[in-house]
Amino acid sequence: MMAEAGLLGAIIGGSGVYALGDGECDERVVATAYGEVTLYLGRGASAGIVFLPRHGREHSVPPHRVNYRANLKALASLGVQRVLATAAVGALNERVAPGRLVLVDQFIDLTKGRPQTFYEGGASGVAHVDVTEPYCPSLRAALAAAAHRRGLACVEGATYACTEGPRFETAAEVRLLAAWGADVVGMTGIPEAPLARELGLCYASVAIPMNWGAGLVDHRLDLSQSARYLEEGTRAAVQICLDVLRAGGVAPCACGTSLFVLHPPAGEGR
Repeated sequence: MMAEAGLLGAIIGGSGVYALGDGECDERVVATAYGEVTLYLGRGASAGIVFLPRHGREHSVPPHRVNYRANLKALASLGVQRVLATAAVGALNERVAPGRLVLVDQFIDLTKGRPQTFYEGGASGVAHVDVTEPYCPSLRAALAAAAHRRGLACVEGATYACTEGPRFETAAEVRLLAAWGADVVGMTGIPEAPLARELGLCYASVAIPMNWGAGLVDHRLDLSQSARYLEEGTRAAVQICLDVLRAGGVAPCACGTSLFVLHPPAGEGR
């Protein structure tokens, strides 16, 4: 597929984000080796921005069934270089209490059966990717600056623990994750972040704490309060993502040079 001209970047919308604000979009179905993906290309005020609802426009896809490889391949095939994602999460400490935006910079992977790489051996090749800094530091800094300009409470730098889902975590699991140094817990950050890095894409995530982890505040989840935090947080997250993509001018980074290919050897086609 030919690269789309004039692209500013893409937004992957997590729970609560099913459209690019009030902007108009054209639907595009993109075929990849991993399946078809429905994307939305912005028009008017959202021109140049590709929107991908991670769970579908009607939230019909659970976290463990998201086709992460197809999603990232589809964006790359259009020529997208910068990807900003939103993710609803649970808070594990006061620093990332619900009501703030959180720009994650590390992850802990506790998923179980998800394809984690485009390099499966054989014809797919063999490679390893450096994830010392799994999220683009330049995009993260731009998001923090955008949040500051809008007067939004934002935590820059946090560890995201990704569980398989779709169930929420037990209180014992929450205590363990907090003891390991995790700040927030969600179900969709992995393998999205490392797959983006394999493709050389700049990727950053805005986490939206919508509730406390199990056992930290109350034994019952307050659904109405969580819904309010999610609605307010997603609105703010999408706005700063749009700000960053429209502004451009993000500092150089090393996201495109992190892949160590072992097979095929250098010089052979892939």
